[in-house]
Amino acid sequence: MKKIYVFAAILSLIAPSVPELKAQKTAKDSGKEHLPKNIILMIGDGMGLAQMYAAYTASCGTLHMAEFNQIALVKTLSASDYITDSGAGGTAIACGIKTNNGMIGMGPDSIPVKSILKMAEDKGLSTGLVVTCDVTHATPASFVASVKSRKQAEDIAMQFLSTDIDVFIGGGRDAFVNRRDSLNLLDSLAKLNYTVASTIPAMLNVNQGKLAALLYPAHPPKFSEGRGDMLSLSTEKALELLSNNQKGFFMMVEGSQIDWGGHDNNLDYIVNETLDFDKAVGIALDFARKNGETLVIVTADHETGGLSNMEGNFETGQTGGRFTTDDHSGVPVPLYAYGPGSGNFRGLMDNTDIFRLMRQLLNLSR
Repeated sequence: MKKIYVFAAILSLIAPSVPELKAQKTAKDSGKEHLPKNIILMIGDGMGLAQMYAAYTASCGTLHMAEFNQIALVKTLSASDYITDSGAGGTAIACGIKTNNGMIGMGPDSIPVKSILKMAEDKGLSTGLVVTCDVTHATPASFVASVKSRKQAEDIAMQFLSTDIDVFIGGGRDAFVNRRDSLNLLDSLAKLNYTVASTIPAMLNVNQGKLAALLYPAHPPKFSEGRGDMLSLSTEKALELLSNNQKGFFMMVEGSQIDWGGHDNNLDYIVNETLDFDKAVGIALDFARKNGETLVIVTADHETGGLSNMEGNFETGQTGGRFTTDDHSGVPVPLYAYGPGSGNFRGLMDNTDIFRLMRQLLNLSR
């Protein structure tokens, strides 16, 4: 019994609960502790530890996520279920509350709540979203909209007009133009001084101002089916535009289709999407290292597929695994953090703690 108590005591020392807010020195600091001016939040939808490790194996051990100096585990349950969906999971991270599966940007009582993105806007920070799905899909919607059902794509699109988001890039053009109410929201965006782009070259030509890049009618294709470097190029462009604001910025980047590979029980799909997401992680990490005032957080809204790593070869990049479900699981997901304030992300956290810490680190008010 004494051995058990000693082991428990050791665990309590190495895995404390989420600590009180503090600043942290980073490799690029001049020795002065400070809080971040910018936050880049990166969400690998459906990316559990097994998905990350499969990609790490496929990359022969060169994954950018493996370079982070702070690691935590995140609980993902929703208000209604042990196993969350992306609506409730995204809302917990974006808004700091538990809600029912399927709901976006509001509590179980259907009362809307303000997201971290909107709080950043209120403080004068620039804001952005970059995703490899329809921009009205559950995770990005959690940062800009409040609706009872994640299926309300046209209502979510309309709510983009009532935010002051500076940059949003992804698919989903049809929700803005091919609508039941016959409204053309792209014209409305143009009147709000957005440059509206429908192709990657047009997006890359935007060098200032607000950008709405709706690059596909619905979801972008898989990486393996021709999406190419859309996510990396979009991340670079968003950082270029958002970093012009001397007050700072908040940006969310989602590798959306890791989740879909899990639903399909397709390991190749998962690995391709996770490696593509990791390229964007590398871009964010490089920016943060050079900038010195940027916190990068990489996590997931939930795990998908119940994946287990059953074989692999770091020399050849061969991977192998087995799935226990074609849906989400309740297993905690990893979180990686780098930059000022990253030391606050440790131990076993709740997904709402991510919001709480980001809000405090950026000194945002409700």
